[in-house]
Amino acid sequence: MAVTDARNPLLGESTCGSLLQKLQEIWDEVGESDEERDKMLLQLEQDCLDVYKKKVELAAKSRAQLLQALSDAKLELSTLLSALGEKSFIGIPEKTSGTIKEQLAAIAPALEQLWKQKEERVKDFSDVQSQIQKICGEIAGNLNLNDQTGTPAVDEADLSLKKLDEYHAQLQELQKEKSERLHKVLEFVSTVHDLCAVLGMDFFSTVTEVHPSLNDSTSVQSKSISNDTLSRLAKTVLALKDDKKQRLHKLQELATQLIDLWNLMDTPIEERRLFDHVTCNISASVDEVTVPGALALDLIEQAEVEVERLDQLKASRMKEIAFKRQAELEEIFARAHIEIDPEAAREKIMALIDSGNVEPTELLTDMDNQIANAKEESLSRKDILDKVEKWMSACEEESWLDDYNRDENRYNASRGAHLNLKRAEKARILVNKIPALVDTLVAKTRAWEEDRGISFTYDGVPLLAMLDEYAMLRHEREDEKRRMRDQKKYTEQQNTEQETIFGSRPSPARPVGTKKVVGPRANGGANGTPSRRLSLNAHQNGSRSAVKDGKRDNTRPVAPVNYVAISKDDDASHVSGSDPVPASP
Repeated sequence: MAVTDARNPLLGESTCGSLLQKLQEIWDEVGESDEERDKMLLQLEQDCLDVYKKKVELAAKSRAQLLQALSDAKLELSTLLSALGEKSFIGIPEKTSGTIKEQLAAIAPALEQLWKQKEERVKDFSDVQSQIQKICGEIAGNLNLNDQTGTPAVDEADLSLKKLDEYHAQLQELQKEKSERLHKVLEFVSTVHDLCAVLGMDFFSTVTEVHPSLNDSTSVQSKSISNDTLSRLAKTVLALKDDKKQRLHKLQELATQLIDLWNLMDTPIEERRLFDHVTCNISASVDEVTVPGALALDLIEQAEVEVERLDQLKASRMKEIAFKRQAELEEIFARAHIEIDPEAAREKIMALIDSGNVEPTELLTDMDNQIANAKEESLSRKDILDKVEKWMSACEEESWLDDYNRDENRYNASRGAHLNLKRAEKARILVNKIPALVDTLVAKTRAWEEDRGISFTYDGVPLLAMLDEYAMLRHEREDEKRRMRDQKKYTEQQNTEQETIFGSRPSPARPVGTKKVVGPRANGGANGTPSRRLSLNAHQNGSRSAVKDGKRDNTRPVAPVNYVAISKDDDASHVSGSDPVPASP
């Protein structure tokens, strides 16, 4: 019962005093000595001190840990603020008063919020740097688009918004450069597509040789934009443009040959239309040819085959073609009034073709050169020939005017008289210009002969000789006119004297049926009178016509004959008659 009573106090609320009292009671009951009691009390006191000491040590250690935690929290807070580029944070208390735990409790929410902000900032930096790394890899061309690149390392010591803005600015520059490069790539690809279409080439194989990502199945953002790709695309475009230029030049040469051969052999329009797709680009520039397949190799080969076929056909029709060129040459000479021997030329062509010593192309080239030279010669003579035509027309009017002036009935009120009168007025104006026209012709002809060192001939007759002969005959004609006027005056004077002596007597009148009316001239003369000059008449009526069938009438007299052909019978009848002779208007 004593033991049970001693334990009961331990079951309740105990204190050191109650326990010590209980211990005294036990000692008293046991009969412990004072020494034992003092020894046990000292031991109890030492045990209590040890317990307190341990508790104090634990408390001090806990305080130190709290202080270290508070210091670490403050350091981490400062580090986070520095890394985030923040000078202050709203959640951090300005004064650090209170217990350690209170201070820790005050810092903890701000620290947690800064950690979240840091994680978000690190994510932002990682995203931006990943995009920068990707674009740089695309530009450098060392990035495989099918592989996922690793996350770039983020420098957590500097997570400021300023640094993030710098990365964003760098990213925008790279995105702009990527956009420009992608635009260039797409332009190059489009150009390659158009060129391949015109040249009849496979676009897919051509563009994938540059880079596999350039085909149509790849998205736009996945196409290669590297320097190497751009360089190879530029080289491809240049090569295709050069190929296009060469093919167009080749096709234009073939088209020119086709047209020349067609014109040479009078190929019908229906057959020519089969090659409109070849000849339509004969004068086009490189940039103007955009029709797909316009410069395909099979089209060029088709044109080459046709040219070869026509060349073979041309060889078999060589004589016909050569004679056609000869006829063209003769026509040019005829228009230029240059005499040639067409029969000899045709015989020479026949001999060359039959001998086989000359290539057909060489013969045609030589004839083309002759035609070109003939055209040049004709052009150099054109100014003089135009004036020769004017001169001959003026001579025709002069001849008509002479016949008109000899007609005594020209003033009668006959049918068409007023028309002849008007023509006579115009003819006199034209005739008065003949001397100046002849002088101009002589000057131009002499200048032409001095420049070329040869004589200027008109249908085989030297033009200067014709002009000199005309001047001489015109002078003789003027002398004849003066002689006739003097004779007329003498006759009138004799008639006047006879009338004075014997009285007036009527002059024998000419029969009415012999009167003539000036009308259209035949063979260059009026009233059936012969031509004034056969050489000029031949020029005016015969030689001015075009040469037909490559032949010219060479029977024209070279020298003029009977320039002034005045019928003496007519003159005698005019003089012997006493009818008044009106003066020329």
